Amino acid sequence: MAAFVLASTDGLTHEEWLAYRRLGIGGSDASVACGVNKYKSPVELWLEKTGQQISEDTSEAAYWGTKLESIVRDEFTLRTGIKVIPVNKILQSKDYPFMLANLDGVCLCPEHGKCIFEAKTANAFKAGEWEDNDVPHEYILQIQHYLCVTGYNGAYIAVLIGGNAFQWTFVPRDEEIISMLIRIERDFWMLVQDDVPPPLDGTDACTKFISRYYAECVPKSKIKLPNSAVSLITEFNDAKEQENICAARKQRAANLLKQMLGEHEIGTIGDSYVKWQVVNQEKFSADLLKAEQPEIHARYLVKSSHRRFTIKTAVKSDDDSKSQIQSHRKAG
Repeated sequence: MAAFVLASTDGLTHEEWLAYRRLGIGGSDASVACGVNKYKSPVELWLEKTGQQISEDTSEAAYWGTKLESIVRDEFTLRTGIKVIPVNKILQSKDYPFMLANLDGVCLCPEHGKCIFEAKTANAFKAGEWEDNDVPHEYILQIQHYLCVTGYNGAYIAVLIGGNAFQWTFVPRDEEIISMLIRIERDFWMLVQDDVPPPLDGTDACTKFISRYYAECVPKSKIKLPNSAVSLITEFNDAKEQENICAARKQRAANLLKQMLGEHEIGTIGDSYVKWQVVNQEKFSADLLKAEQPEIHARYLVKSSHRRFTIKTAVKSDDDSKSQIQSHRKAG
């Protein structure tokens, strides 16, 4: 094995386990560091690794994933005859100490020898991600991260989908992905050590984080933005303009298709179909309640707040434009 045993997880408290996780990048962190995780941004991971934010997944999915791990493992052995040995240790790569691994288990593959075993659970809505023995990208990165740490040549991953569909597949070692992970994770860990946050991106996870982290502001407070803000404002405005153009194109196509359908609900062409159906629904009217029962309406009001983001650029007058042109000609 190309790894040290950093710690045994037997008898380890949750706080101690979190402390060990802050010593490096784990398998479940790999997709986050690469910026391809839908639920967590790299800056959130950086805050966790620098001790500025507690890493704690208390979701129902995480809870049941842990509870069902042994059942998935036993079912895999029952169906394949391959015995899985649980690994109650936190491993640390000898060559890349910033890479950690907390394996669900190890087993023997007839062709590749000692391999990793990874147990997963997924809800029925994510069944499509596992079709034809596909494995979601974040789990591929997790497995290749583990293969880098251990030096093994492959991994079995088994999943229970929707509580009633079970499948497994073998994932071989991929040196190209591993090289990429080493480079990205090394760069990320340098940011942790240097206490320099990673750049923000446009993912939903990053957007939610920045809104939560800076939820409040000082009313009427004002600062002078750095020169780099100019290009960002231009980028924002250009993207917004393209967004409006695309929205108009999309709506035009929809309107023309609706015209073709007329009074028909469904139209077909080749492998595609277009549907324009009547949907009847009942909607609660807060305005009507406020008008007829204002006391009841006031009793159930719930206050919330958020920060509205806007960009406004002052329109230059003709005199300003002329003076700028004259200044430019003089400077030339």
